[in-house]
Amino acid sequence: MYRVNLERLKRCMRRAEDGEEMTIGFLGGSITQGSVATKPEYTYAYRVFDWWRENFPKAEFHYVNGGIGGTTSHYGVSRAVTDVLMYQPDFVVVDFSVNDDSSEFFQETYEGVLRKLLSWSSDLGVLILNNVFYDTGKNAQEYHNAVGKWYQVPYVSIRDSLYPKIVAGQYTREELTPDCLHPNNLGHELVAEEIKKFLNQVREQMWIQEEEFFLPQPMTVNAYENTRRLTIREITPKLYGFRADTREKLGHLDHFKNGWIGKRPGDRIVFEVEASCIAVQYRKTIQKPALRGKLIVDGDHEHEILLDGNFEEDWGDCLYLQPVLHHGDLKKHSVEIMISDIEPEGYEPLYVMALIVA
Repeated sequence: MYRVNLERLKRCMRRAEDGEEMTIGFLGGSITQGSVATKPEYTYAYRVFDWWRENFPKAEFHYVNGGIGGTTSHYGVSRAVTDVLMYQPDFVVVDFSVNDDSSEFFQETYEGVLRKLLSWSSDLGVLILNNVFYDTGKNAQEYHNAVGKWYQVPYVSIRDSLYPKIVAGQYTREELTPDCLHPNNLGHELVAEEIKKFLNQVREQMWIQEEEFFLPQPMTVNAYENTRRLTIREITPKLYGFRADTREKLGHLDHFKNGWIGKRPGDRIVFEVEASCIAVQYRKTIQKPALRGKLIVDGDHEHEILLDGNFEEDWGDCLYLQPVLHHGDLKKHSVEIMISDIEPEGYEPLYVMALIVA
């Protein structure tokens, strides 16, 4: 573990010890959402929430789970406020280590998530969680924890703690996960135990004050800290055959509503937005065949980008995020999407959900 500053987390624990009202939050992907746990109470997130209730009985606790399956920190930074931070949490666990690739791009988007959390007005304590692929030991923790080190944010690494026990034969992969990634009930329990070990260590020294934390200058270019997700509520594109989906959304997990739908060859939708970084969020579906579209930025037909609605995995429809401009000029850009399939009979529509811009 690199040098960390625990003062924010200790203050959170001191508030809990004093009997204040507290909110415990989680931001991440499918493992955070609950993956294959048979009950919400069996997930690592809820078990960690229970740790707070058990150890600080005078406080009243509230639980916020901002996990969404198959999503990266690029999407996470755009929804951190609406899915977690708007509830003014006191403590947040953040994990995108198995969804982000090990790359400078995701290191930058992950820094955006951490800066968003650390600069929030509720003075919350933050803990990085590094989940892992249990067959290969792969994750993005080198890139993520380099950012954590820059901000002195503590981490719990499942690759460094639980995964070696599988390698050593203490557990088989089949005992902890059905697919070498998503923990079952026992797997969630063991992930939670690693987090609880860390929290217990901090609790033992929570009355020892540390130096105040000050947010440093960014480690990366940090173009994504103020990322915005532009949905049907925030942007009005021009529709040429596409139509707006009028069905009402029922919470942050009711994904494929209130977007824009293209069904026929030549259907087009055109956005205009001022930004230097742009990504398009659309549905990749397991209901095949699905339509494909071509995306053109600023009229540049020579560099068209394919949007393929067919999802090659089998676990469900995916909220796919396609970057189309990264560190470009900060100006007004046009983003045009056109259905490119010639014969759409029997095909699933192309469903566009949002632009994510910075």
